[in-house]
Amino acid sequence: MALPVHDPLLFAGAALLLNLTPGADMLFVAGSTAAHGQRAGLLAALGVGAGCLVHVALAALGLSALLAASAWAFEAVKWAGAAYLVWMGIGLWRSPGGSSGMAMRVTETAARVFWRGALTNALNPKVALFFLAFLPQFIAPGAPGQASAFVLLGLWFTVSGTLVNAGVALLAGRVREIASGRPGGSRVGAVLQRLAGALFVLLGLKLALAPRV
Repeated sequence: MALPVHDPLLFAGAALLLNLTPGADMLFVAGSTAAHGQRAGLLAALGVGAGCLVHVALAALGLSALLAASAWAFEAVKWAGAAYLVWMGIGLWRSPGGSSGMAMRVTETAARVFWRGALTNALNPKVALFFLAFLPQFIAPGAPGQASAFVLLGLWFTVSGTLVNAGVALLAGRVREIASGRPGGSRVGAVLQRLAGALFVLLGLKLALAPRV
């Protein structure tokens, strides 16, 4: 049975353009790369993708509709996500800066970086509402197999976004390597880490102040 998906090429193009638009996920990946290196940025990109899969699953099950209908549920998830981002930003400010020992820390915290990316995305209620608003536009109303079509489109969007974020991590990692290889590179690493910390705090504050739509 064919899935009730229409205009797949239009969806693919729109998904790519949306994923290329700078947002919280892209900034998180760039900040993780600046703080811990390219490998950490790639892990953050994979984590963000895992967080998107959570939203896809919840939306397909109808649970994301709760966020759209309940102001209390939306605010609870929003404040949890905002607090988590601010906590990570403060942690970056308090941790030692510079490039020495950075590779060791990335190795030790590989799983942590991945789960930070996943939680950053999963705790953003705006993503859930986006999936509920965007994906149904490409699914035929009233046709059987809508849940499967929703999952298929959600997977496509997630893969597209993960590839874009991986590219951001590679680019940011290259910039970090060039900066670190110059005289005073350890100081540059420390500055990048502080900037990443400030970035996470700003993202948290932005999420906390975001209105419910």
